[in-house]
Amino acid sequence: MTPMPLIFAATCDLAGKLRGKAFPADQLEKRLSRGVGWVPTNVQITCFDGIGESPFGSLGDLLLVPDPDCEVNVAFGDKSPEHFMLGDIVTLDGDPWAFCTRHLLRDALDRLHRLSGARLFSAFEHEFQLKGADLPNEGFGRNAFEGQRALLQTLMGALKAAGLAPDSVMKEYGPNQFEVVVAPVIGVTSADQAVILRELTRSAARHVGEEATFAPILDTASVGNGVHIHLSFQDEDGAPLTYDENGPCGMSELTDAFAAGVLTYMPNILALTAPSVVSYERLTPHRWSAAYNNLGFRDREASLRVCPVTSKDPASIAKQFNIEYRAADAAACPHLALAAVVHAGCQGIEDGLRALAATEDDLSLLSPAELTARGFTRLPETLEAALDAFTGNATVTGWFPAQFSDVYRAHKEAEIAHVADMDTAAKCAAYAETY
Repeated sequence: MTPMPLIFAATCDLAGKLRGKAFPADQLEKRLSRGVGWVPTNVQITCFDGIGESPFGSLGDLLLVPDPDCEVNVAFGDKSPEHFMLGDIVTLDGDPWAFCTRHLLRDALDRLHRLSGARLFSAFEHEFQLKGADLPNEGFGRNAFEGQRALLQTLMGALKAAGLAPDSVMKEYGPNQFEVVVAPVIGVTSADQAVILRELTRSAARHVGEEATFAPILDTASVGNGVHIHLSFQDEDGAPLTYDENGPCGMSELTDAFAAGVLTYMPNILALTAPSVVSYERLTPHRWSAAYNNLGFRDREASLRVCPVTSKDPASIAKQFNIEYRAADAAACPHLALAAVVHAGCQGIEDGLRALAATEDDLSLLSPAELTARGFTRLPETLEAALDAFTGNATVTGWFPAQFSDVYRAHKEAEIAHVADMDTAAKCAAYAETY
């Protein structure tokens, strides 16, 4: 018997999980046009594999159509290659389905282009931990790095084989924690690559006998695992639009307005970028994560950071210059998280907003009244509060299709119910298992 090569057609869903169907590899040409069957209620499968309340019930049919530009075919040792393709969910007539996360991101990017003529150039920076590993607890240390050199070299090789451009990898501060970075790319591809990176990290870990998790936090007495989204802008010819040496913190007028929109609506989009119950154990002051809607200049405690550059040449500075959204983690679908950030930035552009000055003090020392007086707010401290902030803001829900906010809330309420009777440690363990 000869094994039949299979290709897994996949979508990254509202829970940030990769789901789909496999088909024989020799059917690829047909599947590129006809896809595989899908159903609307699949959108309500939670990260714990329950199904949230669905307005679709058992009705409806869709297609999941693989995208040839999102094909991954990577072999680990002498095992069968891991072959999968990200794709789009469409109606039977071939129109984009309103709840397809890649389609939602395209809508946001199209809005940015209509408003400003800019294209988004972005990258996702990931932290993950190895479950059960026993590495020296030394942040950024060589000994800890060498303890997992085989895994890290396998991972970087897999990323390159999948068409990504590996940038760096390091032993992070937390126990058995690492950070992996890839180069920025244009448009939807950035979120596609974030999905691919997560999948290949887990695969590379399995190959060397380890288990990787991207859960937001494993132990509340320790550090969390964040996702940092680096954002910059280019015109149609690839010229940078993000930097202005005379702008605040070096931000161009476009960047300033975009940043102001992100900061203004950050409390309302947090449910989409930090969408797990335990995400809010990480988003607390003094964790180098994000707790307030503040801009920081080279400040890793800020929720939106103006990043440093490594050049003195004006042209090089303009190419390197970027801002970093830090209130995100890998429980989020990259496409949905990026769509939310882009829409918030677009609202800032539409409304002509200007960002408040970068903070240089500890906002946790201010009272709520003092925060309000300075234009800041403490970000929602629970997923329930974040969902209220999202669904209660008509401007923000208006960025998405009709029913989306209700569907998303029902999805997350099912997730909340799953862990409701667990203590914090058990909740962290449950998310460590699923992510």
